[in-house]
Amino acid sequence: MKNKNTFWIIAGILNLFTSFLHLIGGQLDLINPLLKSRLDNQIQTEMLGVWHMVTIILFASSITFLKYGFNKNKKLNIELITFISYLYIAFSFAFIFSSIFKSILAPQWILLFPIGVSGIIGLKKS
Repeated sequence: MKNKNTFWIIAGILNLFTSFLHLIGGQLDLINPLLKSRLDNQIQTEMLGVWHMVTIILFASSITFLKYGFNKNKKLNIELITFISYLYIAFSFAFIFSSIFKSILAPQWILLFPIGVSGIIGLKKS
């Protein structure tokens, strides 16, 4: 356990779960209905691309948290971990504000916020 950062490992596992939830659940609940809608093909194509850009970010940041979480002997890129952590907190605020604005719960922040906070706490432990 000496060479591990538990908070980054937690962030990585939670992020990996979020990645699969986004990839599978989001595809079924959000993207497939979008692709069956009457929206213009150009809009559908761009939304599909953006959706999977987010999927890529989720998986890549999961790998980053897990890579640095399991081996602190590697040369750490503190700036990268800091950036990802604060980015996830900003993402969560986007969903919180959207929920308030539209008066409906967009629960994505429930997963995104703890990932960011775990990353920041892990920075203090590194």
